[in-house]
Amino acid sequence: MSGESFSDAALVLLGHGSSVDEDAGATVRQHAAELRRRGVFAEVREAFWKQEPQVKEVLAGLKHGRVFLVPIFISEGHFSDDVIPSELGFSATAAGDLRIQDRAKQKFFYCKPIGTHEKMADVLLGRAREVIEQFPFPRAPGPGEITLFIAGHGTKQNPSSRKAIELQAGRLRSLGIYAEVQAVFIEEEPQIGDCYTLSETKNIVVVPFLVSDGPHARQDIPIMLGESESTVQKRLKAGRPGWRNPTEKKGKMVWYSAVAGSSPAVVEVILERVREPAKG
Repeated sequence: MSGESFSDAALVLLGHGSSVDEDAGATVRQHAAELRRRGVFAEVREAFWKQEPQVKEVLAGLKHGRVFLVPIFISEGHFSDDVIPSELGFSATAAGDLRIQDRAKQKFFYCKPIGTHEKMADVLLGRAREVIEQFPFPRAPGPGEITLFIAGHGTKQNPSSRKAIELQAGRLRSLGIYAEVQAVFIEEEPQIGDCYTLSETKNIVVVPFLVSDGPHARQDIPIMLGESESTVQKRLKAGRPGWRNPTEKKGKMVWYSAVAGSSPAVVEVILERVREPAKG
């Protein structure tokens, strides 16, 4: 990591998790395994808010001088920015300030979530590129022939959720690679199903800006894109994706990529989030 030494440090990847779906933590475990393999840190652990191992238990077992916590969240929302740091004893800070806590001979750093980092734009671009390369039929359209939709969750309960999606869509739009880049949402307007009327191009690529390949990614978004629930369920039961790439719907050719959060490139974003408080 650019010459920095983290041989005295522990890294904790913090996920939301789920009390009913153990697979909700798969993405966090994937990235933790890769970071352990690289051997940059003395220890790398995964921890969750809603499933085992829980974050307070993981932190209590760490003995290293420095501990970096990286929230594997898309937005600086209610959980990642308020609930979790408060429960862990990190005091409230002004926007953009580092959260640092001293405990006996340890120093804890609560990093910013991965989803708002500028390098996540590269992750989203990679997902869009991959799905076209993997499924070029009937022919691979060029980026200038494609409208790229960044599909986020969104929630009216917290405007920060929407801002994170729109932030990355704006970054990608400014690059001028695709004919259009727009943000669409599961729970807010414009909704994912609106992509057909929002796009002026025949070709559409939808990248789910989600952490994990959960029910939203596997079934809700394919249904919102116009696939029948029975067809999606039939495909999932057969071990196939809920969306067939590409599918022609409403006069458009639609590609639907893997979720952004599980991209191997996210590991680099995690390392960048650790560098920020380390330098500070």
